[in-house]
Amino acid sequence: MLMPKRVKHRKVQRGRIRGNATRGNRVSFGEYGIMSLEIGRITSRQIEAARVACNRALAGAGKVIIRIFPHKPYSSKPAETRQGKGKGEIDYWAAAVRPGTVMYEVKGVPEDIARKALARIAHKLPVRAKFVAALEDMKL
Repeated sequence: MLMPKRVKHRKVQRGRIRGNATRGNRVSFGEYGIMSLEIGRITSRQIEAARVACNRALAGAGKVIIRIFPHKPYSSKPAETRQGKGKGEIDYWAAAVRPGTVMYEVKGVPEDIARKALARIAHKLPVRAKFVAALEDMKL
């Protein structure tokens, strides 16, 4: 699963994800992509599950490019633990996704196969997403 090799701070505050994507909002490396339509966080497990599902749908043809990376650690305390004693240990790593973020791209396959593969990805992710092509003007 994906996680940073090293970080400046081991634990961070959760914060809020606001606004639309201003970077990473165009299909850059492939021919077709899948774009987020809502705000959310995608865990490293979900990123990996979507990658595996896409590779199986492509059946060895084409290439999958992952455009998101889980930079943010999320901590949690064990169940039935009293308050105090500090912040819990890191539970998982996640990528913060805004509307308009291109999350995955596919190249080297026809459009119908790319649609099928990217639909498999969309089923694995916790945010609504849409299919986009490299040539069309991408608007939400």
